[in-house]
Amino acid sequence: MNAPDMNAHGLSRRALADAAVFISGTGTDVGKSVATAALLRALRHAGLAVQAVKPVQTGVADAAREGDAARYAQAVEDLPPGPLPPAATLHSFRLPASPHLAAAREDARLTVAGLRQDIEAHWRSLMALHDGDGSCALLLEGAGGLRVPFNEQEDTLDLMAVLAAPVVIVARNELGALNQIRLTLDAVRDRGLVTAGLVLTPPPDALATPDEATQAILADNESWLRARLETAGIPVAVLPWVRLNAAGWERLAQAVRPVAQALAALLRTPPNTAEGLVRRDRKVLWHPYTSTIEPLPVFVAQRSHHNRLVLADGRELVDGMSSWWAAVHGYNHPRLLAALRAQAGRMPHVMFGGLTHAPAVELAERLLDMLPQGLARVFPADSGSVAVEVALKMALQYQQGMGQPRRTRFLTPRGGYHGDTTGAMSVCDPVTGMHSLFARMLPQQLFMERPRCRFDQPFDPASLDDARQQLTEHGHEVAAVILEPVVQGAGGMWFYRPDYLRGLAQLCREAGALLIFDEIATGFGRTGTLFAAERAGVTPDILCCGKALTGGVLTLAATVCTEQVAEGICRDGNVFMHGPTYMGNPLACAVALASLRLLREGDWQAQVQMLEKGLRQGLAPCAGLPGVADVRVLGGIGVVETTEPIPVARLQAFFVERGVWIRPFGRLIYLMPPYVTPPEDLARLCDAVVDAVRQDVHLPN
Repeated sequence: MNAPDMNAHGLSRRALADAAVFISGTGTDVGKSVATAALLRALRHAGLAVQAVKPVQTGVADAAREGDAARYAQAVEDLPPGPLPPAATLHSFRLPASPHLAAAREDARLTVAGLRQDIEAHWRSLMALHDGDGSCALLLEGAGGLRVPFNEQEDTLDLMAVLAAPVVIVARNELGALNQIRLTLDAVRDRGLVTAGLVLTPPPDALATPDEATQAILADNESWLRARLETAGIPVAVLPWVRLNAAGWERLAQAVRPVAQALAALLRTPPNTAEGLVRRDRKVLWHPYTSTIEPLPVFVAQRSHHNRLVLADGRELVDGMSSWWAAVHGYNHPRLLAALRAQAGRMPHVMFGGLTHAPAVELAERLLDMLPQGLARVFPADSGSVAVEVALKMALQYQQGMGQPRRTRFLTPRGGYHGDTTGAMSVCDPVTGMHSLFARMLPQQLFMERPRCRFDQPFDPASLDDARQQLTEHGHEVAAVILEPVVQGAGGMWFYRPDYLRGLAQLCREAGALLIFDEIATGFGRTGTLFAAERAGVTPDILCCGKALTGGVLTLAATVCTEQVAEGICRDGNVFMHGPTYMGNPLACAVALASLRLLREGDWQAQVQMLEKGLRQGLAPCAGLPGVADVRVLGGIGVVETTEPIPVARLQAFFVERGVWIRPFGRLIYLMPPYVTPPEDLARLCDAVVDAVRQDVHLPN
């Protein structure tokens, strides 16, 4: 593809994040409006089509005459008219107070999503005015500092993060400025935003002659900030005190020139387009379950928040996948990010051999409190597949320790999926489990029929007949039975009766085989109980968990066993033979602990019940439509099974155009949205699936 089209001003077609700058301050009354007006003048001098915008103005009766927009217009009134009006205010309120209070006084409520939409709509209207080529840019001035609230839960920094535009910080040069500026810069950095410049404004008593100590403080502030920030690529501008007339505005425009030049370079630089990243991706990366010769399409994700993914072109998608079932709390949850930052400042990693640390100990304690009673030992692992490998090795070493060295095989139902590493592949479905290519190199395990007792039908004891026969014939060589309780995940999204698990547990006890539950996909509330094992009232000998353990922030899993299993392995001086390099990583353990606290303190049961109700209602219209074999829902999982394999690329593109992220595979269109998904977004996900089926997008070409 060609480079992005460039207009006369050197600005290319782009998303709002590439055509906006957010101007915030270290507090209220630090001179943001003057700094914004000066930058507007400087950028217009440079020939850029720029408008200064106040998204929310408080304390004015007439925003055009009294508000900051009037000051912006005043700063450029002697310049030749540009292609855009110099200023705009999107929301104004009379009360001179914080936006949340001023809006409430007029029976209004501000939200980050609403403000983002308003800014986006305003920008697009300017593009239409300016020939629709995307060349116009916005200087967005916030109200007060970063943490000025818009409502009970959202503030200016949340809006800045959603907009993802570069940031200019304005601060008054006074005693305490260094502390406030550094705290503000840290907050901007921690939200993944780029600081494009710092503007220092004169002290409030600039007309008075400062004493010697004050002079020294102000000079030191400026020199220290220049030395610290400019080496990091952040330009610093210092505004003089001037009268706000034509000559004064020109002096201010010259003073902010270092920051204006940096902004002009950002605004003129062709954005890192989605098309360009995809081209580079295809040269160097290999995505899961895809070909390098004819790869499936990929979409460039730029940011995430709550239950949304934001693409590089600015499109925002409602997430229906929880990032492969892990992000149960949604994205960028402040408590998870706070735990990550705090632990990173203390100790990001340390070897787990011979050392321990509080995050690992506390996480293990919390896990054992949540898991079925009787499990006693937690072995941290790197990922779900590794947790399964650990479980299989535990079972083998246990049988050897108990004097049963001939028990070296595993029995598992067809239709199961346990991961992509060698041992895990061996206990996946040998035909539909994605691993038939490796059949000759994998250990040969034993397979029984899939539990045929549907979750929504009465239990049929005959569904255990094949398990009983397999254990009768091969029990002497079976180390353990491994299966996903209640829900078979990636192997087919099949839901079966918990009674099956109770009967299987009894058969395992009679045969001397251990019972392993793979709760990597089902754990932490997804099926409606904290762990699927609770539905059957069964405690397995070994349980694997992962995915949602860290709320989708970092990779971490765990294999948990009973004391009996641990003692059987370690008798006669033996040790368990496994030890990943990043086992018990403190960062991941700290985030996981925060995630489990969120589950404990929140109302995840009500959230999952809402998901179940919404999925049942929303997906029901698919039943009976052409090409649909089954529709089933359990907890926060909704599945539409098709009669033929799905054209993934075509269906994926359809969903993205509908503003949702749903990743089908095989013959399954399924939803596993974050627990925090609001009802209207859940309905949007379901409607997209129903429309795809009604329009036959799911049918092969």
